[in-house]
Amino acid sequence: MQIRDLPYTDPGDPDVRSGPRFLIWLGRNQIRGQLKSLSWGLLHQCSIAGLPLVIGFAVQAVVDRSGNRLALSGGLIAVLGVLIAVGDTMLHRTAITNWITAAARVQQLLARKTAELGSALTRQVAAGEVVAVSTGDVEKIGWFVEALSRFAAAAVALVIICVGLVVYLPSLGVLVALAMPVLALGVLPFLPRATRRADFQREKAGKATELASDTVAGLRVLRGIGGEELFLGRYRRASQEVRKAAVRSAQMWSLISAIQVLLPGVLLISLVTYGAALARDGKIDVGQLVTVYSAATLLLFPLRHVEEIAMAYSFSRPSAQRAVRVLSLSRVARPSTVDAAPTGDLYDPATGLMAPEGLFTAVVCGDPDEAGRLADRLGGHAQPAVSQEGAVEEGATDHEVPSVLLGGVPLDELELDAARTAVLVQDKDPVLLSGTLRELLDVPSSGRVTAEDALSAAQCDDVLNALAQASVDSGGDPMDTRITERGRSLSGGQRQRLALARSLVTDPEALVLDEPTSAVDSHTEARVAAGIKALRKNRTTVAFASSPLLLDLADRVALVHRGTVVAVGTHRELLRGEPRYRAVVTRETDDEIPAPAPPGKDEAIHAIDTIEEIEERA
Repeated sequence: MQIRDLPYTDPGDPDVRSGPRFLIWLGRNQIRGQLKSLSWGLLHQCSIAGLPLVIGFAVQAVVDRSGNRLALSGGLIAVLGVLIAVGDTMLHRTAITNWITAAARVQQLLARKTAELGSALTRQVAAGEVVAVSTGDVEKIGWFVEALSRFAAAAVALVIICVGLVVYLPSLGVLVALAMPVLALGVLPFLPRATRRADFQREKAGKATELASDTVAGLRVLRGIGGEELFLGRYRRASQEVRKAAVRSAQMWSLISAIQVLLPGVLLISLVTYGAALARDGKIDVGQLVTVYSAATLLLFPLRHVEEIAMAYSFSRPSAQRAVRVLSLSRVARPSTVDAAPTGDLYDPATGLMAPEGLFTAVVCGDPDEAGRLADRLGGHAQPAVSQEGAVEEGATDHEVPSVLLGGVPLDELELDAARTAVLVQDKDPVLLSGTLRELLDVPSSGRVTAEDALSAAQCDDVLNALAQASVDSGGDPMDTRITERGRSLSGGQRQRLALARSLVTDPEALVLDEPTSAVDSHTEARVAAGIKALRKNRTTVAFASSPLLLDLADRVALVHRGTVVAVGTHRELLRGEPRYRAVVTRETDDEIPAPAPPGKDEAIHAIDTIEEIEERA
């Protein structure tokens, strides 16, 4: 795989049993790239290892006053220089390719999992942790994959050089060969502590990132209540904890680096002392001493890769573990069995809620949290996220909730794309992505609803005017005006209506709206409700709301009380005959709920049953 070929057509099915297994899976899926990097690394390392032999040969040629051998030595040095340059260049190229392609594979896996889980992801994993995994952790995982092949080349080169020295000059070669394992493994006792400190640093950094993400997301609210300094103080403390943890981690890695300088220094001093004594006694030539000393000096370079791979693994292992935590979540425990999206009534067996095909159904819940959970379930997003081993994640229920049915077919048995096409859920707090308004509305759709019709139904005229005035380089065209991240430059009502327009453009078989008009005034709310009903005529629409203006326009209204549908009818019918419905819609307290009217009072009840009077009572 080359960088120009990214993204992957299929990033694969990762091994998410543990962080190390995930790293092994990544390396195994890049075996060709690893072998290329290993080959170029061996060329580079072995060319460097050949320099001491040629230099020793040249020194001995000078001692023997042999011009031919000196010229040959010069030619060999030039050839080795070319090979070193080519090997180093290609090693760097292939290693960085391994890094980038591994990081891209992990990012694609995370993006696929995020799209699969939808809103269920952030209920199982904090948003800040998701950000940390998809940015910093991906880089660290790529670093380990990249360093692995260079370490393998360095390890092979160490073995070749040590064997060569033993054969070339046993008296000194044996000393070097015996010292190499000590030099390479001398830092192992310190690695567990260094790894723990690195893990602790990553944990603190992840919490700080999560705190920063939450603070930025709620900055407008914080400014409104004057809480900026409070949260900034919390972030300062979290940042200082990260700094202290990083310093402690760096201290341990500095100690490891110092050991890897000290031990080779001791070897070189011992080698020079012993070798000089042998040369003085005439047991070895000066050229041989120079060759062995130069080879031992150059061995320090591949030894550095031992420290690097240890550091890369200690940093990438917790990163891989965090990635595995996200990738091991699954949408449902059952495999999909149906490919095509069905049509028909939308029915929830858990609550008994029925949304007939082609009708505008409003749902009233006294508990807003219950409404949000039911809305998610109608879209097939509220099933507990489970690991691939089948363990239900924290926060999930300990019993299986029956799947919502669309046309009698369980949504859990649909392919994910088919389920998302069939039923679309708009959250209570929808997110607007940055980009132009045209890009915002350029979403997969049936093609039956234009962007202009959707914007008109959502009553976005004032939003279009505001975007046209804010336009700098789009010629006054609001469709080409950029919307800032999460639509922060717009009011809450404007963001809500743009998100509604985006949902209307998709024109799904069934559209579920959770409080679609909660952030607008009553006049706009009435027009938005009428626009939704007109645009979604003969299409299944479910709206969770408690506003009489919207409820009165619905074809049917269902009252959900304590997780069960307890009453179904029109808004006016339920207002007359269902006290619990009247308490939610008109905001009455228990003391204000009137007793059932005696016979003969229907006319009096009907006389006050108007939208205007209901709003006054609310």
